[in-house]
Amino acid sequence: MTAGQVHSAASNGGATRQPAVFFGHGSPMNALGGPFADAWRELGLSVGKPTGVVMVSAHWETRGLGVTAQERPETIHDFGGFPQALHDVQYPAPGSPELAARVAQLTGAVQTQQWGLDHGTWSVLVHVWPEADVPVVQLSLNRDLTARQHYELARALRPLRDEGVIIAGSGDFVHNLRTWKREPGAEPYGWATSFNEAVKHAFERGDHEALINWVGLAEDAQMSVPTDEHYLPVLYVAAQQEPGEPVAFFNDSIDGGSISMTGVRIG
Repeated sequence: MTAGQVHSAASNGGATRQPAVFFGHGSPMNALGGPFADAWRELGLSVGKPTGVVMVSAHWETRGLGVTAQERPETIHDFGGFPQALHDVQYPAPGSPELAARVAQLTGAVQTQQWGLDHGTWSVLVHVWPEADVPVVQLSLNRDLTARQHYELARALRPLRDEGVIIAGSGDFVHNLRTWKREPGAEPYGWATSFNEAVKHAFERGDHEALINWVGLAEDAQMSVPTDEHYLPVLYVAAQQEPGEPVAFFNDSIDGGSISMTGVRIG
């Protein structure tokens, strides 16, 4: 099937409109299970099997825009200091050169085989589709873009939802490792809770301007987003939201006081 055939099938009503989903992925250890993983598994059962997934992960930052185009993307273990059991995890989901070509057509991304599926992607999807039978491509975070430009780029992906493709982002609303507390059940910092709620309310209002201008969302916003790579994938999901389209949240909690696990489903 060619990229053009994918587009044609959707135009003829041959594909089901898919949701857009943001995953608060937190620690790579969630790949091994736990309550957050349980919610991801339930999400997978709810959405079924799309024709493909375009994932924007906090962990693939580039100069210029890239999209993975392999038939069989590598499972990248892009972390250190974790148990061997985590390094042993493989997620052999297929890629999709056809979907990569379609993404390139819509966004101008360069198709590449120099990346694979990083832990922002596979630590989540290993639970969403444990059979690893849904094609996945990753779209990079182009560090040359402003927040607004990321949002505008993401809008170009909108047609894919009607072609049976889920647009997904993986990061965290709140991601401050310097203040993270190791003890189980640690109380969230007030600033983390405030920012997490502000992002949710902006989604509920469909207020994408507030999400783009995140520094003004809440007091001490920059404590929640000291660097923006975990926040920017939020904009790729927000950009898919049509006026009045329903939004729901899952895993709505803050881990270790300063890592938001909140996920968003649009549609």
